Amino acid sequence: MLAVMHKAVKLFRHLPFLRTVLWHSLTAFGGPQGHYGMMMKRFVYKRKDVTEKELMEYNSFCQLLPGASSTQTLTLIGYKRGGVPLAILTLIIWVIPAGILMSLLSFLLHYIDRKSLDTDIFKFIQPMAVGFLAYASANALKLSIKNPITVVIAAVSIIVTYVLFKTSWIFPVLIVLGGIVTNFSKKRIVQEDFVPKKINWMNMWLFVVLFLILGYFSGFARHKQEPPAQPQPELRILNLAENFYRFGSLVFGGGDVLTPFMYEQFVARKTDSTRYMTGDEFLTGSGMVKAIPGPTFSVAAFHGGMAMRKWGTAWQALGSFVGLLCIFLPSALLVLFFYPIWHNLKKYAVIYRSLEGINATVVGIMVASTFYLLKDVSISEMNQFSFINLGVLVGTFGILYFTKIPSPIIVSTCLLLGWIF
Repeated sequence: MLAVMHKAVKLFRHLPFLRTVLWHSLTAFGGPQGHYGMMMKRFVYKRKDVTEKELMEYNSFCQLLPGASSTQTLTLIGYKRGGVPLAILTLIIWVIPAGILMSLLSFLLHYIDRKSLDTDIFKFIQPMAVGFLAYASANALKLSIKNPITVVIAAVSIIVTYVLFKTSWIFPVLIVLGGIVTNFSKKRIVQEDFVPKKINWMNMWLFVVLFLILGYFSGFARHKQEPPAQPQPELRILNLAENFYRFGSLVFGGGDVLTPFMYEQFVARKTDSTRYMTGDEFLTGSGMVKAIPGPTFSVAAFHGGMAMRKWGTAWQALGSFVGLLCIFLPSALLVLFFYPIWHNLKKYAVIYRSLEGINATVVGIMVASTFYLLKDVSISEMNQFSFINLGVLVGTFGILYFTKIPSPIIVSTCLLLGWIF
């Protein structure tokens, strides 16, 4: 009892941090690229929960894992401050607002004109996100690019990432190669003796067991629903749980890579009688998630709700909950299992030398992402819209770099500009 009270008191001390996480979840527009810049501003420079170097390390590490990388990075910030309990609370608070919004959209879709989802209020969010990413890239450059080999690694990473941006495996492959390259020189960092910590295998076993159990029950449910049998809600929910857990376990590259996986599973693979949703409905949810704050993987709440909507409100709400839970659970289990191992491995000189190359690679990925996103922002045409886009991009970068104006004010200003113009 005393131990429980002690843990509760410790978590109570983290309330200011959790309030910041909630505010972050309500204002973090722009996808993973924009999220990283906001985390840099909010959790590094303002609150000092982590250092620039630590945030870079978290981001590098999470790029090696499948799942939602910005969510995993934020989870590690919570883990660093208060261990596993605070990490779990951080994850829940980060996910819930976007999950609720996407769940509601699955209920309200019939009342929304799809064309209205392209509302002008969001039209300056993309240049704002590019400004946030440019700000994070500039800070990362100062921190990680310090010698000729890191310059070369970053330059190669920029070119390869830009050319192969939509290839899901490119990020982990580049990161591994960057770590290998900086191990060719062993003179600067030599191995010191240390006692490695014991590995806790609980999260990994839970991850594997859940993967196998959900796969078994999904196969059973799929067999029971083979034509001419009709789909049943209690069986479809098992299929959904396995689908989302598998996506969260195997998808590298974020929401843009997740979309085609989901489309193939929920729309293209099914017949007219068993299809979870139409292609138009699927694309509506996938488009809307880009216009709300929070993690892009929260689109699972929309797709889960849509897949269960014909069986009534209770089943639809359950579908949204299962989608949200099963898409983020494997990400959390993997990051909380592998990070202590990674932290342990850093004591080895070979890993420590790798960090130099890994950080340089991540800088290259960030810079390439900035330019890749920039190509979709209209700034070259000589018209009012292009001038405002450029102003938003440069203004966002300048405000973040030279002032202490909070990120929500920048977001609110961009939404207001969209409404005015």
